[in-house]
Amino acid sequence: MPAPPETPETEPRSPLPVVTPTRVVVGLCLFVPFVALLWVSSYSRTEPTLIGLPFFYWYQMLWVLLSGALTMVAYKLVRREDARRRGEREDGGR
Repeated sequence: MPAPPETPETEPRSPLPVVTPTRVVVGLCLFVPFVALLWVSSYSRTEPTLIGLPFFYWYQMLWVLLSGALTMVAYKLVRREDARRRGEREDGGR
């Protein structure tokens, strides 16, 4: 079997993914609703009620709103970090 072709050292390598504090926060924003809704024993009860709705139902509806808000925060953070990285890359070439 022939050996794979050698690549010259001058070829640019693709950068490895970078873990930044912003990405950690984004991960938490997306992970918290997942855990909150999978931990059923924390909300499988009827009391306290809110406007006549058992806790089970209004807790889940609350998380629909919270999940949307946290997803929006994660999206904005990722967009802002990407824009900052693009700006740094453009400035670094001058």
